[in-house]
Amino acid sequence: MSYPLSVDENGVKMKPENMEKEKMYYCLHNEKLVLVYKDDQEFLNCYEIEEKDLVESVKTCSNPNDIEKIIERYIQKENIKH
Repeated sequence: MSYPLSVDENGVKMKPENMEKEKMYYCLHNEKLVLVYKDDQEFLNCYEIEEKDLVESVKTCSNPNDIEKIIERYIQKENIKH
């Protein structure tokens, strides 16, 4: 199954049929981090993050499996309620 998010000159393309429920997917577009997940009711939840430090950390991450950890650390550092 192919990755459900892709980026081209027209923006972010999503294929919800390729998404697992409650799993986060991400991509970078126009200096923004785009997060998407499909909840257990099959609603898509999409977020654009422009925070430069966070976007740069994701860009330079060598292991895609660490993206969620980077985001979680940022949430804790900034004391963001979720």
